[in-house]
Amino acid sequence: MRYWPGYYTDRHGREAVTFVSDGRASIQTTIRGVLFEGDNMDDLGALSGEPPAEPFAFREGGLCDCLLEWAEPLPVVVRGEGTRAGTLHCALHLGDFPGSELADQTFRAVLRLDGRDYPAGDDCDSYESALHEIQRNLPSGVRIKACVSCAWSDYPPGACALMGDLACFRDAKDAYRRVTGKQGPNGIFTCLEQRTEFVQETWVCEQFEDRVGDVGYRGAFPAPRWP
Repeated sequence: MRYWPGYYTDRHGREAVTFVSDGRASIQTTIRGVLFEGDNMDDLGALSGEPPAEPFAFREGGLCDCLLEWAEPLPVVVRGEGTRAGTLHCALHLGDFPGSELADQTFRAVLRLDGRDYPAGDDCDSYESALHEIQRNLPSGVRIKACVSCAWSDYPPGACALMGDLACFRDAKDAYRRVTGKQGPNGIFTCLEQRTEFVQETWVCEQFEDRVGDVGYRGAFPAPRWP
């Protein structure tokens, strides 16, 4: 389990919380004595069954009209120097509330490394796009070490969740090596059923290998910017 310190803010105030993640399909936190759980930070529902009354707001059973902030480890590998600790700071606006100028859902992320900030752009709407943007901004020879940059991970076509849609193929490496596109005998759909599990982008295991070149269905990490 991983423990992400953070804050919950809504129209009733701001308080420190801790998000507990298994790196795969479960995120939990306790806010004002109520336990919440979900498979995504933008879909945390109350575990007590029916959503509690005030002081919370809900949309389709998930928290809304609030700001979630958290910090989680994100190591990087520096060429010639080994692994170095970084911290990914995230902020997720869900809906709108007094004091916030943002409506609907907005995600922001910044990597803090060696006293410097490497932010993702304001147009990043998921972990995938944010981490690609952060990697592009890192100095040459510095690579994110996480599932999103691993040789054995890929996204199914149509994946669009904030986080956690990343399929891990660490137990099906030979099959994944043959993936060259979407359909056909070497398509990702053929290989998808052999996946080990779905993981969060910032998870990492002992079988991590850096993603090199334009491989698999999703291609290189980071993906090249479009003109």
